[in-house]
Amino acid sequence: MYKRQVLVRALHVLFGILWIGLLYYFNFVQTEYFKEAEDSARVDAFSKLVPRALWYFRWAALLTFLTGLVMLGYRGSASTADIINGSLLGTLMLLNVWGIIWRNQKIVIASNQSVAAGGEADPAAAQAAPKAALASRTNTLFSIPMLWFMVASAHMPSGSIMANTQAIVICCVIIAAIEVNAIYGKQYIMTTVKGVIASGLVLTVILAGILRMF
Repeated sequence: MYKRQVLVRALHVLFGILWIGLLYYFNFVQTEYFKEAEDSARVDAFSKLVPRALWYFRWAALLTFLTGLVMLGYRGSASTADIINGSLLGTLMLLNVWGIIWRNQKIVIASNQSVAAGGEADPAAAQAAPKAALASRTNTLFSIPMLWFMVASAHMPSGSIMANTQAIVICCVIIAAIEVNAIYGKQYIMTTVKGVIASGLVLTVILAGILRMF
């Protein structure tokens, strides 16, 4: 039993590194490059590079989630408030990957592949790209407190779920409000790399502080 838990944890970390690593690549490297690249370079990248990166990205997200579910099953009632918050953030990030980012990026990729083949761009790509970008920025924002909670759960846990119910509810409301913005809102301060990192750090302090105030 213990060996299986270690194996699942190792796989969870491995898939998580791949997922979050690609998330940071998209937001800190690729997005900034596309802001300066020539149109022909963007078309080529979206036709050949982006589809490959998104394949690993979305499946790493799913495998991270599934191994996380197995770990939650092992912990059962021993789960802490930190794990609940971290799991909520991770779950929303997965839903954003498959429900928003990948769904809209497929439109953008197909449009660029059409252009690369000498055809016309898909008008829908103009709306799909900002939707995918907002969800990706939101996932970057969520990733910082999510990683904090996962680490804190082992080294400085906030306590049981029953003892922190009120704090968990408040955190869930804040997280839900940000997720609503990811679906219907705008990037605001998250338009820049510094902005999304700063926002993630602030959100981490707020959420972690709430768990220790109540």
